[in-house]
Amino acid sequence: MNSDRSESLQIKSEILNASELSGFLPVREADGNKGDFGKVLVIAGSRNMAGAAYFCAKAAYLSGAGLVRIFSPESNRVILQTLIPEAMLTTFLDDKEPDISVLEDAIKKADVIAAGPGLGKSGCARTIVHTVLEKAGCPCVLDADFLNILSEDPGLFSLIRDKKMILTPHIGEMSRISGIPVRELKEERTKQASRFAYEHGITLVMKDSQTVIAGPDGSVSVNRLYGNNGMATGGSGDVLCGLIAGFIGQGASLEDGAKAGVLAHALAGDLAAEKKGVRSMTASDILDHIPEILKD
Repeated sequence: MNSDRSESLQIKSEILNASELSGFLPVREADGNKGDFGKVLVIAGSRNMAGAAYFCAKAAYLSGAGLVRIFSPESNRVILQTLIPEAMLTTFLDDKEPDISVLEDAIKKADVIAAGPGLGKSGCARTIVHTVLEKAGCPCVLDADFLNILSEDPGLFSLIRDKKMILTPHIGEMSRISGIPVRELKEERTKQASRFAYEHGITLVMKDSQTVIAGPDGSVSVNRLYGNNGMATGGSGDVLCGLIAGFIGQGASLEDGAKAGVLAHALAGDLAAEKKGVRSMTASDILDHIPEILKD
């Protein structure tokens, strides 16, 4: 990290409140069509990891997105077409390099990209990561294995700087991509998140018991009031990734999309906890309660 650049950074911090959610949500025109409400490309899943693609894509649809395309291995075709028939599907052969021209075409058609859930770290996954970073001109929400690949090849950060990128690491992934120990990140959440976002010119959603959203200008928003430990379950982060991408695809700014996603996700998690209890919650329970949170 270039400490010289961040030395004079003034951190502006705020606490997120549920009453603000409606103000972060994109406006939906009464005469809009599915093309107007965002085309989301979900690049997710690998063999035996179809669920990650499903949770991300389903959350994008529940956010209000008009069209969702999933780019995933052929082995996930039947599973995904059964779980989420609303989504378009583009596949590539398992363990084979994807046809880059097909991926590039999908990228060109997207208003926003959600990439990384369940992607794995194979050579194929790394090709996908490089292609997204080199070719995407639209906003991207980068999560999970996308971030793990970044942590192993720091040179890729040169392709991220000052682009329309949101990184959504949990605290462990944040430690890997930043090189900062988890303990230090927890002790200085707002400071470390703000510096990282500012240095790389990105929006950062650092997920933990207190999720921090940091903008490229150094501003920070913290979710301290909502969410619960029942949300610490497989697939929960994939849901958040899809929500954020869906809101941005509908026209929200990166910062507003991130805030809306974090709030809607946490509030849906709290409703799920009320009905199921934190021990028995699953990511599916979070999905089930998103419509209640977003209902006008």
